Amino acid sequence: MNSLSTALPPALSHGARAVERCDVLGRAPYSDMENGLYRAWLTPAHKAALETLRGWMADAGMAVRMDPMGNLVGRYEGSQADLPPLMIASHIDSVRDAGFYDGPLGVMLGVECVAALHQAGRRLPFPIEVVAFGDEEGSRFPAAMLTSRAMAGTLDEAALEMADARGVTLAEAMAEFGLDIARWREAKLARTPLAYMEAHIEQGPVLEAQGLALGTVTGIAAQLRYQITVLGKAGHAGTCAMGLRQDALTAAAEMVLAVEEIARADASDLVATVGRMAVLPGAANVIPGETVFTLDVRSGDEARRDRAAGAILARIRDLAKARGLGVGIEKIHNLPASPCAPDLMDLMDAGIAATGQEPFRLVSGAGHDAMVLEAICPTAMLFIRCRGGISHNPAEHVEVPDVEAAFAAMIHFIENLGAKYG
Repeated sequence: MNSLSTALPPALSHGARAVERCDVLGRAPYSDMENGLYRAWLTPAHKAALETLRGWMADAGMAVRMDPMGNLVGRYEGSQADLPPLMIASHIDSVRDAGFYDGPLGVMLGVECVAALHQAGRRLPFPIEVVAFGDEEGSRFPAAMLTSRAMAGTLDEAALEMADARGVTLAEAMAEFGLDIARWREAKLARTPLAYMEAHIEQGPVLEAQGLALGTVTGIAAQLRYQITVLGKAGHAGTCAMGLRQDALTAAAEMVLAVEEIARADASDLVATVGRMAVLPGAANVIPGETVFTLDVRSGDEARRDRAAGAILARIRDLAKARGLGVGIEKIHNLPASPCAPDLMDLMDAGIAATGQEPFRLVSGAGHDAMVLEAICPTAMLFIRCRGGISHNPAEHVEVPDVEAAFAAMIHFIENLGAKYG
């Protein structure tokens, strides 16, 4: 039998369809904001996207189900019933005012790979499961990757005790979505995957600078994320003298600058970011009595990451003490560095080479669901060039020929993995 890559007619453009479907999901009713894309977990836009994606998965020949955490799973059976599945996955949620391709492109490429197999009448020895994770970004609740962690069996029950910015608890949000939080443990995979593969836009400028469409990911940087609460005293903006104030916002501003100073001084791959801040009570004529902000620290070297985080938190405590303010520090998550499997990297290199491009390897500074699945199975990631390295931004852009190349590399990866078992 011919290999899939030679059996497919050249006229079929799986990459173009993957891009087009991402574009479709970038508009109403798949967004929770007007004039932009914001698709948070367990929202009406998330539900609408899953309903449409369910149809695309079914059209590609998959049996489709939703798990108790809102992950959508499409399964394409293999020829050998005793083998665990290859999981191809990414996320379907987005940050606020997002681009169209961060997450969904990997899901759509997974759907296209199965569609190509189905169209050619092909079965691999193992099943393929294409998964659309519900919550990778953490854009609604103060934690990320909850749904992939539940699937991997690494989610701590304490993490479920949270609410969004409007005070809606996770249990309430799940119930409104049609899910029962009491069943969250049932999302854990019944069988460990044979391997996990994720395609994703690079979200950085390396591939573009190299003049390359694709790259094999060697691993994902270690991450620490905290929520910092600075407690001062609210007061009238016009009657409280400057020297008597306990302003939580000015203290937080000083802390944010300290984060930048410490990270810049490291001169390595270390990065530290304050990406979200809430000021209370939030009135123009009231001195802020409470400020809450996030702290994200990353490095490919866990020890370096931990040293920097320790230095930052010590400075934050010192600054609060000097101003006579209270400070609360809550660790949101601690994700270790996640190396990709060497044998799967070799298969990805071979897939890239089959497209005519020289293999190229790079590390991911951004977090992905792959780092969660790495705890239970071998993982591989394929990066796709994005224009200007821009992501988490409406200007996010991919070229269709690059996505076509990614599809071809993924097909070769799947076939070569299948040859090991067939």
